[in-house]
Amino acid sequence: MDGSPLDQLATLLRTLRVQRGLSVEGLRLRSGLGRTTVSQALNGARVPSEVTVVALAGALKTDLGPLLALRRQACPQPDTAARSGEAVLSGLSFEERYRRFVAEVHGRLTVVGLDLSRPDRSGWPLDAAYLSLELAHDSERSWASDEGPGAALVVRRAEQALAGRRRVLLKGLAGSGKTTLLQWLAVAAASDTLPQELADLRRRVPFVLPLRSLVRRGCLPGPEGFVAAALAASQPDGWVDSVLTGRGLLLIDGVDEVPVEQRQSARDWLDGLLAAYPDLRVYVTTRPSAVPEGWLAHKGFTELTVRPMTAADTSVFIGRWHTAARRNADGPEEQAHLGELEVALRTAVRAQRDLAQLSTTPLMCALICALHRERRGHLPHGRMELYAAALSMLLVRRDYERGITVPEGIRLTEQQSMRLLQRLAYWLIRNGQTEMDRSTALVLLADALPAMPNVAEQGDADQVLQHLIGRTGLLRTPTAGTVDFVHRTFQDYLGAQAAIEGMDLPLLVNHAHDDQWEDVIRMAVAHARPQEAAALLTGLVHRGDREETHRARLHLLAAASLHYATEVDTETRKLVAGRAEGWLPPRSPEESDALAALGPGVLDLLPRTSHDLESDEASAVIRTAAKIGGDQAYELLRCLAPTLPETDLGSEFALSQGWVNFDAHEYAQDLLLPRLVRSPLSDITVHTPEQLEALSLLPPLRRVTFRGSFTARDIAPRLSPEHTEEVKIYEGEALEHIRFVRDLTALRHLALAGCEQITSLDDLAGLPLPQLCLVKTPALFRFDTLTELPGLTHLELFTALPWKDLTALRVHGDLTELVFGATVSVSLRGLSRFRDLRTLVVNQPLTAEDWEEVSSLPGLTTLLLGDALAHAPVLPNITTLSAYCESAELSIDVIPDRFPGLTSLSLGHRMGSPLDLTPLAVMPGLHVTVNVPHAVGVDKFPPGKVTLHPRPRTPLRPAGARNP
Repeated sequence: MDGSPLDQLATLLRTLRVQRGLSVEGLRLRSGLGRTTVSQALNGARVPSEVTVVALAGALKTDLGPLLALRRQACPQPDTAARSGEAVLSGLSFEERYRRFVAEVHGRLTVVGLDLSRPDRSGWPLDAAYLSLELAHDSERSWASDEGPGAALVVRRAEQALAGRRRVLLKGLAGSGKTTLLQWLAVAAASDTLPQELADLRRRVPFVLPLRSLVRRGCLPGPEGFVAAALAASQPDGWVDSVLTGRGLLLIDGVDEVPVEQRQSARDWLDGLLAAYPDLRVYVTTRPSAVPEGWLAHKGFTELTVRPMTAADTSVFIGRWHTAARRNADGPEEQAHLGELEVALRTAVRAQRDLAQLSTTPLMCALICALHRERRGHLPHGRMELYAAALSMLLVRRDYERGITVPEGIRLTEQQSMRLLQRLAYWLIRNGQTEMDRSTALVLLADALPAMPNVAEQGDADQVLQHLIGRTGLLRTPTAGTVDFVHRTFQDYLGAQAAIEGMDLPLLVNHAHDDQWEDVIRMAVAHARPQEAAALLTGLVHRGDREETHRARLHLLAAASLHYATEVDTETRKLVAGRAEGWLPPRSPEESDALAALGPGVLDLLPRTSHDLESDEASAVIRTAAKIGGDQAYELLRCLAPTLPETDLGSEFALSQGWVNFDAHEYAQDLLLPRLVRSPLSDITVHTPEQLEALSLLPPLRRVTFRGSFTARDIAPRLSPEHTEEVKIYEGEALEHIRFVRDLTALRHLALAGCEQITSLDDLAGLPLPQLCLVKTPALFRFDTLTELPGLTHLELFTALPWKDLTALRVHGDLTELVFGATVSVSLRGLSRFRDLRTLVVNQPLTAEDWEEVSSLPGLTTLLLGDALAHAPVLPNITTLSAYCESAELSIDVIPDRFPGLTSLSLGHRMGSPLDLTPLAVMPGLHVTVNVPHAVGVDKFPPGKVTLHPRPRTPLRPAGARNP
């Protein structure tokens, strides 16, 4: 093949596309990449990113190795032939040297079990190791949102999910790949290899700040402390400040590794940085349970969650792991054996559900690969058994098999190594740390050696520590003077074992409210003997009985931990289950998220049918299972879905949103198809190309939402002219026209959000469309084309408007409903022209003139406000009122006088104090819905007149339980 490596790569991609019979558009859909990204890769316009090559290889169903090899050859290499390395460095600016330093330091990963005999081979080049996982954005909002109605869970590949987001809080469980993602961002930004989706990060200078190390030094550093010690001495004065002012990329890792009592200080530190440098791009990682929802929302952070690896991700990871292992193999025979193991493991993961459920994070998948190789194709069952086998494998490291019996002059048995490592792990856990000074590790080991004479006679604490670092594969030295575990999971496993062996059950119970101890508690239950497990679980329950603040967390943690126990007596099981019943099933999105954060163990606590569930409970159960994901969650949904009432719209919506978390075709066949047969009006949401293809399995859709980079050619064939009544297109950057809408004779509602190429409604001219929703229209959108819709009665605007007031808003028909989102900030002058309005939604503070316009609408009966009510005039015609306020008191006391005809009222706010409903009790025909955690005065109303969301709970406790 002639030409440069880039030309060869492009030619190979084009050849494979033709051989597979794919159009360019078909390749784009299969790969999930943008049109520009695919086009540039096929034409050789620029070197594609690692992420792009992996996605294209998967779509083309071809071997990834040759494509990656060509990409690496095509990447520009520094010219070092003419000058020595020192000469090159001397000619570089400090920023160039810093970028090279970042790329070098963060350019390799430690991969568990990659080579069990050579620690120097345990690293993996990041460009070969990085796997673009899926990130979920939960964009659910109230009607006061500027996201528009119907916003919900959106799942995309990492580079697509991060695109355009200035500030992100990334949540993920242990081993899910959070830190690896930050490393990839740092290296890609430093070496200018970011994909097209993240082009806005190019030229930015990355600063990686691992909080686990920084908090140990006392106060978190100022900007001048962001540069590593190796370069700090040569750092020009004011360099970091000048970079952060306009080109900084801050990558902050591990909020969950900051002690609980220091997290507020850490947030204050970050607030200060953002105040000083408002143009900073900032990505922060944490475990989900470490911080509450919206922890950084006040600074405009978007919360994204790392999704479990899909079956396709797992297959790619297995392939990469074995490819890297083959590079380190001793010869052709071992390389061939690794190839056989790769095929066998892929088959096993597909065939064995329990194995597939375990291999949903990069850490667990790496452990499985290593164990499968070590055990010649035989694997243990269950998570704890997998950890135990992995530790045994890593501690021995096959030294005996390879004839390396006394490395570094030290020979430790597996049990001796375990005891010493437990000592280090337990110290870290008790002190709320994930990293210790080397001197501390030496003291801990020196204290242990007198009780271990067989070890002490072989060497001192320093020699033993060096052996543990060099030969176990569990410890590492992130800096010259520090020691930590290669992964937090191993620290928690060993620390939990030490706690049980040390009979520290009270200590475990006393720390159970701390999210840093969550995994330790569960693993301790797994390590414990029957009586110890019962005592620990009972202790969690009784502490929850006493402490209202932590009650829900402790009771649910006990229930989730029960799943890990090998043996527990019947009475303890009943006690734990009885307390859990008071918090189950979940009733709100917040409760669902809290449950899902506890992991797969809570699935055993959720009902399999909806027969005894209220609507809010059924939808919350679906949401919980979908957020957890995996085969066990899928089986739960398969059992639950057929029992849902046909009229339960909340559960229907949750079921549709859950689709994105599972195999698209399987979910459509098993869950959506039966639902659509029973309830043809079900709303289906499409996020991915796979879901788009799976629509062919379903009957004609009446209501469908598209979220993603879909074109008119993607969407139009999936709609039925005779059946489709509602179409919503969100994040429609790729939508080039809406002419296909004219063919939908049954259409009643159209929503367009983020459709940057749609600048007018000319394509709809003359169409009798009753309902239209416009969200985030492009700057040049022609609102005058609204007059081309003769049947328009319902208009929703969640976008900036080009006018100062509503006198310029022109429509052809007689509007009966008008909705203004939070981004609309115009005067309501001119609103009174719409004499037929019956429903009005406004999310901005209203002036006296605005209220006068509202009061001039004779037919207005429904009013939804995102503002306080203190200045409202008397509006006797309003029968339905909803008021939501972010920061001020709602002024409930004025409602009886200002809205005397009210029959339905919905209230919500984010203030800390509870709502006092007492002033409303004088309105006998009023039904009140309260969307806040606490309300007083409910007892002043007749039964059934007040509905609280979420519904309050009275935890169930058996007779004889201790009073809190």
